[in-house]
Amino acid sequence: MTKIYRKTAAIKAEQFDGSQASLFGYEVMPDSLLDALTGEPAYYSILIDDFEPEPDDFEDDNEVSFEIGDWIVNETDEIKVMADEEFKQQYDELPVIPKAVAYMIKQAKNGDYKLGVALYGSYEGVWKPNVVKWILMHTEVFARAWLDGYQVEEEK
Repeated sequence: MTKIYRKTAAIKAEQFDGSQASLFGYEVMPDSLLDALTGEPAYYSILIDDFEPEPDDFEDDNEVSFEIGDWIVNETDEIKVMADEEFKQQYDELPVIPKAVAYMIKQAKNGDYKLGVALYGSYEGVWKPNVVKWILMHTEVFARAWLDGYQVEEEK
């Protein structure tokens, strides 16, 4: 029987909009091919290895080429390029949660709490009032953050 799986590992990705001078610390280099309408480079690339390939090495594995709108994905063992549509089909951004909620998740997991206990604690008012209010208003986001990881909201 065929089973369906989803990716759960967190990755780093950046959508290229043409203005970035570097991606993941690699310099963005415009291709010499120009777009006929805009006069801007049609493609860009980054050199991910700074070594000189052997003359008989026909593959240029150390250069990644892309165009505006593509996503550059930095997975654990490789950098790859994905079109916007393909990227959105495969990856979801980690939820953004308040610092107090992130602290609560960390403490609850350190106490070996399960997701159900954490949610029940919210309904019973066990956590700080601002945390309880946020969890009750964003239950699905909280559950996703608990299960898959999260980003902490930036201070205003």
